Amino acid sequence: MNSHLFQGFGQTMLEVGAALTPLLFLFLIFQVQLFRLSIKKILPIMTGFLFTFLGLSLFLQGVYLGFLPIGRLIGAELGTYDFIWLLLPIGFLLGFVATYAEPAVNVLIHQVERASRGYIPQKLLLYTISIGVGLSVAVAMLRLIIGISLWVFILPGYIAAFLMMRYSPRAFISIAFDAGGVATGPMTATFILSMFVGIAGEIGETNPLLDGFGMVALVALAPILSVLTLGILFGRKERAQ
Repeated sequence: MNSHLFQGFGQTMLEVGAALTPLLFLFLIFQVQLFRLSIKKILPIMTGFLFTFLGLSLFLQGVYLGFLPIGRLIGAELGTYDFIWLLLPIGFLLGFVATYAEPAVNVLIHQVERASRGYIPQKLLLYTISIGVGLSVAVAMLRLIIGISLWVFILPGYIAAFLMMRYSPRAFISIAFDAGGVATGPMTATFILSMFVGIAGEIGETNPLLDGFGMVALVALAPILSVLTLGILFGRKERAQ
């Protein structure tokens, strides 16, 4: 059983190591040229690198062994339901929960609250991003059921985003596009995506290759729109005060 759990773990560690090595190398260059920190200050940083390496390796191994298979199984089961429209609220719930638990999103909201000195609360931003992603997953479910082209949602969505940028504070514009990136993290790009492919393989004449993908593009767009909406509301509040 242990050999099965850690099958391919060496390759996963190599991938994580390749991703972290440039960052470690850059830190060492700055340490030699500029920082020149004492050993007492370097040790916690090196410990953090080690914990990050082990944590990411174990997390990705869990993704490969758990999220991907269970996502496909759940999608294949949901695709056989007679009440196919139930996929819309189910998609919203799964999108909301996956984003709420996304590690990258939690890092972003913490940094935003810290940089804004509490002006943009963590919880408010977290719920804004999670609700936006939940709605986008529900829309992606609708697209999967009806068979609507992805362009029908993507093109008007980005046009609306660029129009909303004119009325949103500049800080929220930056946060919005960062939120669009972090929302498409491991939780969404593994579990939700594999679930969509499983559903597309069971619904009517849909092609899993053509209709099962594209959901990540909608998820990347949703936080941009939701955070820009929040920025417009904050802007109106500021003007009213």
